[in-house]
Amino acid sequence: MTGKPDLNARIIHEFRANKGGVGGGFSGAPLLLLHTVGTRSGRSRVNPMMYLADRGRFLVFASKASSDRNPDRYHNRLARPEARIEVGDAILAVRAVKLRGTERDTAFAEQARRYPGFAGYQSKTERVIPVIALIPLGEGAESTDQAERTPS
Repeated sequence: MTGKPDLNARIIHEFRANKGGVGGGFSGAPLLLLHTVGTRSGRSRVNPMMYLADRGRFLVFASKASSDRNPDRYHNRLARPEARIEVGDAILAVRAVKLRGTERDTAFAEQARRYPGFAGYQSKTERVIPVIALIPLGEGAESTDQAERTPS
């Protein structure tokens, strides 16, 4: 049986080898690699995540496959909002901002429309799945066309 770390390692390797393209269950889906540092552990991690492009921002969803707990990376993003992402073959510095209210609801509804699995995740948990905007910072913020590929 393959564990999640092994699956993530394979996805990360394939992503980097193919400038952001991967096969399998993520084939054709917009994917980025989010670099995080554990708030308590201080350990660096890289997590593949689907995103929704929105006016130059990258919206990510703390679904944790419908768990009743938010993923650790969600808490890390709030505690340390500056991060790096890989999109295609670009590496961008970003700042994480939690979306709220109508903006959150609209973004989540669009992601669920495009990828119905997200609606399934929400239906299986009591918590409202958070949506985080990763906003590119500084020079190079527009260095990839991925952010503009899917307008909202």
